[in-house]
Amino acid sequence: MKYVDEYRDPTKADKLIKEITRLADTLAEQRGRPVNVMEVCGGHTHSIFRYGIENMLPQSVELIHGPGCPVCVLPIGRVDDCVAIAEDEKAIMTTFGDAMRVPGSKRSLLQAKSLGADVRMVYSPLDALKIARANPDKEIVFFGLGFETTMPSTALTVLKAEAAGIRNFSLFCNHITIIPTIKAVLDSEDFQVDGFLGPGHVSMVIGTRPYDFIAEHYRRPVVISGFEPLDILQSLWMVLKQLDAGHPYIENQYSRVVPEDGNHAALQAISRVFELRPFFEWRGLGSIDHSGVQLNARYAAYDAERKFAVPAVAIADPKACQCGEVLKGIIKPWQCKVYGKACTPQTPMGALMVSSEGACAAYYQYGGGPHQASHDDLVGENAA
Repeated sequence: MKYVDEYRDPTKADKLIKEITRLADTLAEQRGRPVNVMEVCGGHTHSIFRYGIENMLPQSVELIHGPGCPVCVLPIGRVDDCVAIAEDEKAIMTTFGDAMRVPGSKRSLLQAKSLGADVRMVYSPLDALKIARANPDKEIVFFGLGFETTMPSTALTVLKAEAAGIRNFSLFCNHITIIPTIKAVLDSEDFQVDGFLGPGHVSMVIGTRPYDFIAEHYRRPVVISGFEPLDILQSLWMVLKQLDAGHPYIENQYSRVVPEDGNHAALQAISRVFELRPFFEWRGLGSIDHSGVQLNARYAAYDAERKFAVPAVAIADPKACQCGEVLKGIIKPWQCKVYGKACTPQTPMGALMVSSEGACAAYYQYGGGPHQASHDDLVGENAA
């Protein structure tokens, strides 16, 4: 395939869905329940809702929307820490647009901005470095977050700041890692998953080898998937084929982008600047060992948590918010008590309603509740 519309062909989608149905029905009958497949990446969740894929599938397949949206899993306490830094008169806080709207216990960064804090949206950490050059009398803080996908650009920016001798730049680091997260999901007592659609963007950086333990130890198939409708459907079919054969392994559907050994330059920058935290708190999932990174001792001068006093208090999610249950696949977004009522994209109560990659926001935008979609939806998307 060469053109994007080839990845949205409804005829090919129909053939894949028929094969998925045949395999899934057989497997579900053997198990006495639907086949549970988790898409780890928030980008996949967004595509699944956007193209109506979930509702094209048979009832013998259950898609579980995983924890792969870094904005969505940011805990309230870390947001409060970020707001505290932003409200310091000597600081200019910079971050991506979605992160500005994540609710803290009292306010979001966007609300802090409305009250006078200097909070600026940027498109990359290098934009924050430019602001530091232009404002030598201020401390410029970049609110860094994301999985291994965005980690290299942050690391390279720190290296660039060091090389240029820029000392009024620092990082409030909330970068997280995918492998310990998947392991925590697999070890969860109240969670049952048969296979995974592996994250395409993260795998572009780390490669496919780090997932080997999932097939070897947990006996679950993983298929690294692209983000177009046919990518996702083909990947799901590949997972079901492995389950049917009873031989799980790591398969790379997204080989046009993902190399087996990852991106060496990106991995080198990450290892040079960052080290693993002993643990990191996740919204909806609790504390996961070695699942986050921090600046190592060599780059401590660029660590905002050393430059500024932060509350560093763990704060529980609102009781009415059921983000954790959505993340684990226990309920669907529309089954949450506050979904579409107290919690909307305009007034998000939970983090899954903030980012476009969050399951609740995607469901709200493209569905709003259980609905039926047809293969012709793909045609409409092509025409658009």
